[in-house]
Amino acid sequence: MTMTRFIKQGMAGITLLLANAAAHAADDYPVRPIFLEVGFEAGGPTDVVARIMAKAMSANLKTSVIVENKPGASASIAANDVMRAAPDGYRLLVSTSVLTVNPLLYPDRYKYDTVKAFEPVGNFVTLPMVMVTNYDSPYKSVQDLVADAKAHPSKVSYGSSGVGSSAHLTGEMLATQAGITMIHVPYKGNGPALQETIAGRISFMFFPSVGIANYVNSKRLRVLALGSKDLRTTFPGVPTLDSIGYTGFEEGSTWVGLLAPANTPKPIVEKLNQAAITALNTPDVREQLASLGAVVQGDTSENFRRFLIEDKTRWSTVIQHSDLKP
Repeated sequence: MTMTRFIKQGMAGITLLLANAAAHAADDYPVRPIFLEVGFEAGGPTDVVARIMAKAMSANLKTSVIVENKPGASASIAANDVMRAAPDGYRLLVSTSVLTVNPLLYPDRYKYDTVKAFEPVGNFVTLPMVMVTNYDSPYKSVQDLVADAKAHPSKVSYGSSGVGSSAHLTGEMLATQAGITMIHVPYKGNGPALQETIAGRISFMFFPSVGIANYVNSKRLRVLALGSKDLRTTFPGVPTLDSIGYTGFEEGSTWVGLLAPANTPKPIVEKLNQAAITALNTPDVREQLASLGAVVQGDTSENFRRFLIEDKTRWSTVIQHSDLKP
């Protein structure tokens, strides 16, 4: 036997051993609690979706699935924590488009590629953006707000969950298309930004559709426009941004998905994906998410990987067109 052939056979044997070990790990998985890290404050849209899914996945996986909030630094504290975690399926990340956007805005600070630094598990939902203001705001329409912003540059302010978040970039999309200048006010999560909007301390914000119906019904918030036609039944009579001349906002819907550290064994990724899909197909879970305005996805891990690549291209285009510099 030649040395080359001996080495090849040895490598093949090692590969087989590793594959068998991964399969065995998946057979036993999980044997202890699983932690889902969220890079935003409790009460925000990502947190709400994560908690609904954690409860349902706990039943499917027959172990505790615990949500941990680690807000700050545009959700990168949680992302870095999971990126450096052991690839064993016990510490996962529930994140949004900000995970894709951070390296585009801060290439010197975030030196990672999302689909290489993480193993995409599955996309839970997409959250169409809704443009909201305080109910007693002088702005009764998008046209009112744009007219005031044109007459008084930098008077109108809008909030978000941080620089590079979907709410921030959606605000930049509006500013670019309307030809206006506004003040961006970042917070540690969409929840705190929404409370400031309700209090009238900021002019408006683009908020993911989850969790605002109660504020609208109690006349604490006014919906100025919808980023998607899917929400017309939830907010009847409210125009879509597309219908009043602002395009591309349907594609700006943020996603909320599950990711594991890179090199997590494929069998574990697939077991998590199946647990998520089973949860999303449960009538109770679908009803909860639909009532919040979320659009259920429940795709495969490979489809989610392809989606993330497309997401990077989409937001890169928005950043270039808006000439956004952090």
